[in-house]
Amino acid sequence: MNPARLVASFVGCGFSPVAPGTVGSLAALVCGLLFLPHPLVLGVAILLCCAVGYAATARVSDGEDHQWIVIDEVAGMWIAMFPLAFGPMQVDPLWPDRLGILWLLLAFALFRLLDITKPGPVGWFDRRHDAVGIMGDDIVAGLIAAIILAGARMLILLA
Repeated sequence: MNPARLVASFVGCGFSPVAPGTVGSLAALVCGLLFLPHPLVLGVAILLCCAVGYAATARVSDGEDHQWIVIDEVAGMWIAMFPLAFGPMQVDPLWPDRLGILWLLLAFALFRLLDITKPGPVGWFDRRHDAVGIMGDDIVAGLIAAIILAGARMLILLA
């Protein structure tokens, strides 16, 4: 296993025999909990994940989105979680209450739904056969999930 494959598989999560994308997303959710109390750290982690993930994916993909490449799911999941790091409803990763757990589950479900169904711009990136497409579809899915999540949180705060 070379370093690029290790990164692209998110330390082997992508080699799960069942649902590697979902396993990668769950691993990203768990790891992302460590960053939630520190929005700046989460933002830097997202940027690094996108940059390093792109480089690793470009080296190992040969233009094909192999199932074991899940670093894109990590970037997308962390982007989807980003709104949970802010505001009066900030999720406490060390002791999330029921509402915090529901927000985390919603971030996960939205991201996976968008990643699987590939609506609009998510599908456009998915049809590219290069590292930009491999990383891009999950980044856009994460952005859309984050916008929906932030909007839902705003509506609840205003109600």
